[in-house]
Amino acid sequence: MQGPIRVLVAKVGLDGHDRGVKVVASALRDAGMEVIYTGLHQTPEKVAQAALEEDVDVVAISILSGAHMTLFPRVLELLRKGGGGHVLVCGGGIIPEKDQDALGALGVGRLFGPGTATGEIVAYLEEEIARRRASRNA
Repeated sequence: MQGPIRVLVAKVGLDGHDRGVKVVASALRDAGMEVIYTGLHQTPEKVAQAALEEDVDVVAISILSGAHMTLFPRVLELLRKGGGGHVLVCGGGIIPEKDQDALGALGVGRLFGPGTATGEIVAYLEEEIARRRASRNA
């Protein structure tokens, strides 16, 4: 699939703080991406289902609750089971470096901490999705 990058921005779990994810969603839209925001308190099942139904390139998860080692792998698992193994799962929050490494080994893309410039997130998604689309079309 070509065209604008489609991103599902999700808040998973009980975390009720979504100011940061709304800032990121706006920046992605301003960069020309199509953005769908799930809203607060989503389950991994709802996020994966929405991602598959919306045929997104990226699931960007925001987590501040500390449940990242449970929620990221579950979303990945559900996407893969549903035929969305090509979907980039990345995100942000307060995630210790050792956990970022473990999630990366499972297939999670970059994880951004508080204070990350939105331009850095946009650049990463543009580069990573271009690379993934090229490899799928090869």
